[in-house]
Amino acid sequence: MEDDAPVIYGLEFQARSLTAQVAETDAIRFLVGTQSLRFDNQIHQIDFDDENNQISKNVFLHRDGEIWHISSSPANKSILATCYNSTSEAKAEMKAALWRIPTDFDATINDENSSASHSLEKLSQIGVSDSGDAKCTIWHPGGDGSQLISLVDNNIYLWDINESGEHTQMISSGTLDGKGQPKFTTGQWNPHHNCNQVATANDTVIRGWDLRTMSQEWVIENAHEQLVRDLDFNPNKQYYLATCGDDCKVKFWDIRKTLEPVTILADHSHWVWKVRYNHFHDQLVLSASSDSRVILTNAITISSEPFGHLADEDEEEIDEDHEPKEKSEDGVIAASEEHEDSVYAVEWSTADPWLYASLSYDGRLVINRVPRAEKYKILL
Repeated sequence: MEDDAPVIYGLEFQARSLTAQVAETDAIRFLVGTQSLRFDNQIHQIDFDDENNQISKNVFLHRDGEIWHISSSPANKSILATCYNSTSEAKAEMKAALWRIPTDFDATINDENSSASHSLEKLSQIGVSDSGDAKCTIWHPGGDGSQLISLVDNNIYLWDINESGEHTQMISSGTLDGKGQPKFTTGQWNPHHNCNQVATANDTVIRGWDLRTMSQEWVIENAHEQLVRDLDFNPNKQYYLATCGDDCKVKFWDIRKTLEPVTILADHSHWVWKVRYNHFHDQLVLSASSDSRVILTNAITISSEPFGHLADEDEEEIDEDHEPKEKSEDGVIAASEEHEDSVYAVEWSTADPWLYASLSYDGRLVINRVPRAEKYKILL
């Protein structure tokens, strides 16, 4: 059973920020932000035609600076947020803002002209004056696009956003106190518990915050031996969390028992920058590393379906003419070798649960698929 070859798209500039266009559930679409010191930066809107195995794109100018983080509204596919490096003669600082993709390009992908001729429309700035450098923005997972969290140095801010995205109002805020002025490195909104919780990472510590009181609910001390780079909640098991870091490991946690991880993966040979659960089949986990590899792992024993689908009695009877179904086992399913530089981002498609994109610093975007054999093990 032969799998389709990966599809590669090259950007003109270096890049490290990638997101799926979350509100777009029909087309396979990703957004990529560039990092260039000499030229205007860009947002590349990438569409993938699964039937013809082809990529098409639109390119929009992001004139305000290098893009370090990008996130997409879960409700409005034309609205996105970026964290970017704003430079002036006096100083350089990390800011965050909401943007709108020009509406006349929303449904039209231009494959002939790779240069950007239109600029993103800045809707509103996200931030508090002199509060520090913006690290990331996190949309409410409920899907209405009305709330967003920004992590700024050691502050966590909860914002209310109107429908057009042109007005933001801070609802509440919290502060990370501690010695040495600790700063957040990343965070994720918990899709469970009525979306009242967010997890953040600073140094080697992971904390769970109750957004109603902005107080800490749980803490994982020394989650990794070195800096925690990313984390992601299991979409189907409410207490399970995946983390990764500079100790080259991916760890899985039960946030009710934070003294020891549930299991540890050590398949990378350098810093692990991203970890992502599949949105539907949580035994499928992606990790991206500066060892230039993207690894797709099967973590079925700690998934929501550790024993597979429950079969009816008729299905349990094995026909003599057919071989019994092959069971999935924990371990590496596939290791992508298409990148030649550090892979800083990997994301699942929101339109196709079997497809994912990864991005390396040299501007190479690779679109890959879950191997057919593994897909059929899950489905059949």
